[in-house]
Amino acid sequence: MRKLWVASLALTVGAAMAAGPASALASAGPVPQAHVVLPAPSGRYGVGTVSLELTDHSRANPWTASPRYRELMVSIWYPAADTRCYPRAPQMLPGAAAHFGSANGAAKTLYNIPAGSVDWAATLTSGHELAPVARHRAPFPVVLYSPGAGDPRTWETTLVQNLASRGYVVVTIDHPYDASEVEFPNGKVVDSQLEKWIVQAERTHTVQALVKKIFAVRVADVRYVVGALTALDAGREPDAGHQPLPRGLAGSLNLRKIGMFGVSAGGITAAQAMYEDPRIIAGIDVDGSIESPLVSNPWTIVPVFRHGLHQPFMFMGDPQANHYTIPTWKSFWVHTSGWHLDLTLKGASGESSYKDAVPLIPQIARQLGLPRSFVTKDIGTIDPAQATTAEEAYVSAFFDRWLRGQDNHLLDRPSPRYPQITFVR
Repeated sequence: MRKLWVASLALTVGAAMAAGPASALASAGPVPQAHVVLPAPSGRYGVGTVSLELTDHSRANPWTASPRYRELMVSIWYPAADTRCYPRAPQMLPGAAAHFGSANGAAKTLYNIPAGSVDWAATLTSGHELAPVARHRAPFPVVLYSPGAGDPRTWETTLVQNLASRGYVVVTIDHPYDASEVEFPNGKVVDSQLEKWIVQAERTHTVQALVKKIFAVRVADVRYVVGALTALDAGREPDAGHQPLPRGLAGSLNLRKIGMFGVSAGGITAAQAMYEDPRIIAGIDVDGSIESPLVSNPWTIVPVFRHGLHQPFMFMGDPQANHYTIPTWKSFWVHTSGWHLDLTLKGASGESSYKDAVPLIPQIARQLGLPRSFVTKDIGTIDPAQATTAEEAYVSAFFDRWLRGQDNHLLDRPSPRYPQITFVR
C-alpha cells in the first residue's frame, strides 16, 4: 500500500529508482512513444463529459498568496445521447499530459515509466465533450471521486466513465498543489508541491500538522463542489469562465443520492467528507490508510477513523490491507454502526492495482519491450482485464444498492464470477 506521504516522498527518492528496468531503458537514449487505449465502458448509456473551473470566493487559497481564492478543476461525466455528433475527450489536456509524462511527473516518479515514452495527450476517453444528457425518467445519482496524493483526477478514468455509462453523474475533483498537475482553461499548469511540503515538514517536525491541513483542504474542496453542483442543477452557471454546459445537465442530478469514492488519500478524503457532510450518504475507500511513524496521532487528522460512520461504507485493498492489519481501519470497523464491507483483490500490490495503471501499464510494457517485473512492481500479479471488470462490478454494485436501492446481492457473499475478490469477515 502506498500511503499518502510515501506517494509524495517518491518524488524525493526518485533517484533510488535508477536500478529499475524502466530507468535503464531511459538512460540508453531516446525511447519510442507508446500509445495506450482505455477500456470501453460496459453500461448501456453513451458517455458525455465537461470540465469546469470553480472558484471558491468564500475561501482564501490555503497554499499560496496568488491566486487569492481557492481554485479547482472538476470534470463531470454523465449518461449522454447523440454522442456521435460530439468529439471524444482526451484523458489529459496537452499541458497536463506533458507534465504527467515528464521526468518530474507522476508517470516517472510514482510509476517508473520512462519520461517522454508515452504520448499521454493522444489517449482518448469514451466521454464525448458537451454531448447532451440522455433522457431519464428520474435524475441520476451523483458520485464524487477524489484521487490519491500525487495523482491527477484523470488517473481513474476507466472506472469513472464506466459508472457514467451505468447511469451515474460522476464528478472527479483535482486538489491543486496536491495533485501531480492541474491544467486550467487558460493553459496554466499548477504542479504538485507535495515534495517541498514533506521535506520542509520533516525538517521542522510538523508532518502531523501538514497532513492534517492537506485533508482539511481536501474535505473543504469536496464540500464546495457539492454546493457548486447544487447551483448547477438549479440552472445557475458555476464555471468561472462561463463554460457552456451540456444540454439537459441542469435538473439531471439527484443530489439527495450522493456517493463518493477515492483511492489512497482520496479514499481517506471520502470517509472524512462523509463524516463532516451528511449530503454524502455512501462511500468507498480504495486502499487508503494513514498509518506512519511520521504521524503520531492519526485520529486527530481524520476523526472518522476513531468514530466510524452510520452511513454505508466499503473498503477495497490488497491482501495485506484490511481491517485486521490496519489499526485505523480496525477502529473504524468497530465504531461504524452503518453497513460496512471489506474486500481485497488477490494479487494486488497496493492502490495502483485499482487505477488506470491496471489497463495501461501492461500496454506500455509491451510496446516498449519492458520485462514483466516492470508491470508487477506497479500493479502486482493481477490479470488486468479481470481486475478491471471486478472493480467495476463491485463499485457499481455498491452504489446501485445504496444510491438506487437496486441490490444484485453481489455484496452479500463471495461470487464464483469474481474469484479474485476476497471478503474479509
